[in-house]
Amino acid sequence: MAERGRLVFDASALLAFIQGEDGADEVERSLGPESAVSAANWSETAQWVLAHARDWSVASALLRSYGLTIEPVTVTDAESAARRWTRGGGLSLGDRLCLALGDRLDAVVVTADRHWGAGGRICQIR
Repeated sequence: MAERGRLVFDASALLAFIQGEDGADEVERSLGPESAVSAANWSETAQWVLAHARDWSVASALLRSYGLTIEPVTVTDAESAARRWTRGGGLSLGDRLCLALGDRLDAVVVTADRHWGAGGRICQIR
């Protein structure tokens, strides 16, 4: 996966890494200065960690130590996410913002959410 250039991580992939789940090794090998996460997906990751009474400062420091960039949600991202919405489509706002960031950065989007499918700009970690 690392040879594909810029990577954008979905919260599901970051959480798989934090929890040591299947795909964690793939995420760890891919994290680096060319990796990014949307501020919206960063918030989702923090929310899960905090909701499970884990130490967010440790998780945050670990992820940042790899050079992961937290990208702001832009107006362009917001509008792109809105255009991706379909009734019953199954993609949350966070999912759509992650995909929008992938488009903006011309990056592969890394996820553990199988319902996204695979191929094109989407890379499944498991």
